[in-house]
Amino acid sequence: MNIALWVVSIVLALAFIAAGGLKLVRPKEQLVDKMAWVADATQGQVRTVGALEVLGGLGLVLPGLTGIAPVLVPLAAVGLFLMMIGAVVVHVRMGDSIGHAAPAIILALLCAFVAWGRFGPYPL
Repeated sequence: MNIALWVVSIVLALAFIAAGGLKLVRPKEQLVDKMAWVADATQGQVRTVGALEVLGGLGLVLPGLTGIAPVLVPLAAVGLFLMMIGAVVVHVRMGDSIGHAAPAIILALLCAFVAWGRFGPYPL
């Protein structure tokens, strides 16, 4: 199970770092086509979401790899879980279909798995 938790953590970290990195480096106008919610957000809000995603992604793996404050791994997973629940709420409020919210739901479930495993029976 420890290997599964590591694999899921690494996959989540890559996904969040990539998605957050795009929000940090690209102007809002370039993101609107793929992320409709950006149209209703300020550039600062988009960058804040991006920074939180990058930091959360790093928090999923770096503490476990370095052994420094490994309790940050499940905390990062909980934070990202809450962000993805917020993303689902945004999709629902925008009137999107469940298909548009599905990635956020899947990411939330994977984050919940990491949080459960690292807080519970398989701590670092």
